[in-house]
Amino acid sequence: MQVKAHTLRGKKKEDLRKQLDELKTELSQLRVAKVTGGAASKLSKIKLVRKSVARVLTVISQTQRENLKKYYRKKKYIPIDLRAKKTRAMRRALTKNEAALKTKKQQKKITHFSLRKYAVKE
Repeated sequence: MQVKAHTLRGKKKEDLRKQLDELKTELSQLRVAKVTGGAASKLSKIKLVRKSVARVLTVISQTQRENLKKYYRKKKYIPIDLRAKKTRAMRRALTKNEAALKTKKQQKKITHFSLRKYAVKE
């Protein structure tokens, strides 16, 4: 029987761990059957069980990452693996706020010599 990811997402962590253990024991039994020369139906089931194990592990890791992201949302520092990937240049670029900052001299120049607007008479 194939495990669906959407059904796994609703389960609790303990249930997922239990299901993972069950799948792993089933997989080991199937591998033993393969070595001892089991039925063809058991041999074809190995692939399904392996995929199911992968699905359960994926759901566990995804929920763990979501919870960590929630925890670190309001914190000043976020772990590197939870940060947005982007490119190296984009990560080092100035933020909008930093780019908009002006020096004292620039601010004085803007206030004293503001942009002149002319109206053209026809």
